[in-house]
Amino acid sequence: MEIKGTAVKSVSEFVKAKYSSEYANWIKSLPVKSAQIVSDVRTNNWYPINEASNIPSIAVAKLFFNNDIVKGGRELGRFSAETALKGIYKIYVKFSTPKHIISRAERIISAYYSPSKLEIENVKEKSVQVVITKFDESTDIIENRIAGWYERALEISGCKDVEVNILSSKAKGDSTTTFECKWY
Repeated sequence: MEIKGTAVKSVSEFVKAKYSSEYANWIKSLPVKSAQIVSDVRTNNWYPINEASNIPSIAVAKLFFNNDIVKGGRELGRFSAETALKGIYKIYVKFSTPKHIISRAERIISAYYSPSKLEIENVKEKSVQVVITKFDESTDIIENRIAGWYERALEISGCKDVEVNILSSKAKGDSTTTFECKWY
């Protein structure tokens, strides 16, 4: 499975923005292959998901979130959404409905992860479920990065009290990963 360079770069940008004095220590904590990828990432290239994303993201959770994979993943995802949805995209998101933003999830996920596939289910007035049906190398850190991305994107669109819960998890052996997105 591969991840787009844009998603890889957001991890190093997160460390530089939030923990700049610890950036060198974070790089040193990575295996050589991962350090090489994150130090010289090309946003248009595709990289192996484990070396380019899982390992660096877990290192972020370990170093900055007391080894809390959920918190580290969520914060990485939130940061990624914040940086991706700026400028003209932020205006687009602010004037779109939450359901419309989530309906774009299939296009978004396939732009960052390959191969991947998802479906939108149980669309209601203030909630929706996003079900990932294809994502061969899912991990807790990746699922929480995706959940954090949805969380922040919905907040940017104007939603209040956003909750994104993982109801089923391919990382934990389920056949799908299901995100339940709720807002008020």
